[in-house]
Amino acid sequence: MTQQLIYIISAFLLSALCGFVMMPIIMNFCKRKGLYDLPDSRKIHHNAIPRLGGLCFMPSMLLASLVVVVTSGSNFMTDKIAISPWTLSFVCSLLIIYGTGLVDDLVGLGAKTKFAAQILAAVLLPLSGLYINNLYGFCGLHEIPFSVGAPLTVFIIVFTCNAINLIDGIDGLSAGLSLFALTGFLVCFLREGMLVYSILIAALMGVLVPFLYYNIWGRVEKGHKVFMGDSGSLTLGYILGFLFVKFTMDNPNVAPFRLHSMMIAYTLLLVPVFDVVRVSLVRLRHGVPIFQADKNHIHHKLMRAGLTQHQSLIVLLALALAFTLCNLCLWCLCSFSVIIVSDIVLWIAFHLLVNRAIVNRGQQVFLPNIKKEAQHD
Repeated sequence: MTQQLIYIISAFLLSALCGFVMMPIIMNFCKRKGLYDLPDSRKIHHNAIPRLGGLCFMPSMLLASLVVVVTSGSNFMTDKIAISPWTLSFVCSLLIIYGTGLVDDLVGLGAKTKFAAQILAAVLLPLSGLYINNLYGFCGLHEIPFSVGAPLTVFIIVFTCNAINLIDGIDGLSAGLSLFALTGFLVCFLREGMLVYSILIAALMGVLVPFLYYNIWGRVEKGHKVFMGDSGSLTLGYILGFLFVKFTMDNPNVAPFRLHSMMIAYTLLLVPVFDVVRVSLVRLRHGVPIFQADKNHIHHKLMRAGLTQHQSLIVLLALALAFTLCNLCLWCLCSFSVIIVSDIVLWIAFHLLVNRAIVNRGQQVFLPNIKKEAQHD
């Protein structure tokens, strides 16, 4: 176990080092090429900010993981995870997602094109044999056939990509929630002895540290602030969706049956997923196009309730931790279906409290009108 921790820490530190080296280079490149995220009526920031911070996520993760695996030599020959169709499909899909986000950051892509690329990337997983095949008692369902599990897998991957992308609205939020979820997945995969996946997760966590440093504490006037862009948010969303599917798939050849796997994976992604579902339902309720951008995400509402960006970030990270602890406690007492219902009730109650705070400050709870130039997420 000590040796495994050394590998994990090494991947984390090496990736963080890569990030600290690459981030200033990326910011200078954005300045030379004029690649900025410009402020508009929907966005929180008021200055032009370099938008390619996520460019270094995938290279840093893969480089750090490869160095650790190669330098460890034969220690990985007995690991449960070997080069498989799953691994190849993951790498190919990751390249598609990363490339799509990067092109969008550089020249812009239409929503339909990005959506099609996400579906293509997600489809490769069930085609390689990796898909959700068990719902672990949710709504009384357990084992499900490929005809149901495959489209469900594609939906979850695409949905997670967009959930992480859409919640990227204030400093540190998307990366912070992703870091929280990755920490949970790291513990889960490490406990199952899946060392290669654990190293990949640790490496991705490492590069998020320099990004968060420049994203949260970077000084705009010194040109040290950066956003992750779609190349970062889509990459994070895809990897989290992949980890969700990988951990929840019931495969006795890799790991023993784990009744808690679906509950844990769902809980780690609860805040961004619940936020997108709520925003979509609210838009439908008010007759607003579901893909029209607005300022009704949870971080927007917290700021209308009087919190600053950093205070909103802390509240939402604390909320993710509270749901995790609550669900782990409830798991000993009730079923997965009851836990989800309880989470929904608590999520609604939280929003009602935020709505009351917004009204008390004389602000609108729902903001449907966004200027035309800002109608993109």
